[in-house]
Amino acid sequence: MAPALNETSRKVCVMDASGYVGSSLVEQLILRGYTVHAAAQNYGDLQVLQRLIGDTKNLKIFESDPLDYHSVIDALKGCSALFYSFEPPQGQHIIDEYMADEEVRAAHNVLEACAQTDTIEKVVFTSSATAVIWRGDCDSKQDFDERNWSDVNFCRKFKLWHALSKTVAEKTAWSLAMDRGVHMVSINAGLLAGPDLSIKNPYLKGAAQMYEDGVLVTVDIKQLIEAHICVFEDISTFGRYLCFNHVVNHPKDAAKFARSLMPLSASSLPQSFEDERIFQQRISCKKLEKVMMDFK
Repeated sequence: MAPALNETSRKVCVMDASGYVGSSLVEQLILRGYTVHAAAQNYGDLQVLQRLIGDTKNLKIFESDPLDYHSVIDALKGCSALFYSFEPPQGQHIIDEYMADEEVRAAHNVLEACAQTDTIEKVVFTSSATAVIWRGDCDSKQDFDERNWSDVNFCRKFKLWHALSKTVAEKTAWSLAMDRGVHMVSINAGLLAGPDLSIKNPYLKGAAQMYEDGVLVTVDIKQLIEAHICVFEDISTFGRYLCFNHVVNHPKDAAKFARSLMPLSASSLPQSFEDERIFQQRISCKKLEKVMMDFK
């Protein structure tokens, strides 16, 4: 593993810190000795986080809207890095074209703020595997890795709003980062497995096609958080990193996965699918695996 960042650069910002990923990041970064600026749109959510972590001088709370440039600047002040993930406004569970536009504007605003903050050395941008896997030539047998981008026109045509928003937001962030000289890496995460996962998750639009294409991938929270911290601390990291630790491509896996999405209906769901085909995995996260090999 490459040398870690300078030990004096121990103050980082996590935005949005109120979500499952953000709050887990805050907790692990504090355990690793970082001072964390935890930023979220709803201050009340962060007070809950503060109670969970306890009284510590290493946690500072900021109410910050990614669409409010000055509130982002305030949260970043004095930090050497930003861990950024977009969380829809509270109560907004449906991803549509309007929400996609909002996510893109937020990404632009946050990266511009990073460019204007002299102390920022690195940005870890949370994106999605859905920004990689959707393209018009579905019959192509080409495997997917970090070099691939989802086709924006294809996503719009089939109303794959989650994929559209993640693709355009990440492209916007990369364009601005390169133009402003911001050192950025992205984590293109699979579907986050966990207690809150349900059939309503917007990532799952097109899940049957993902399954047959061998690209329906999931990641657990431990792996995802470790990946974020690893690509931050390793100074050799660059570009995009697909992140997942399970591929759903077997009938029994698919049936188990379906039951996890609809636990109340689990008894009526099949134990396996009639179609016994095992679909070849066609997506790779070898780039991240190589970086994480010696991560501690």
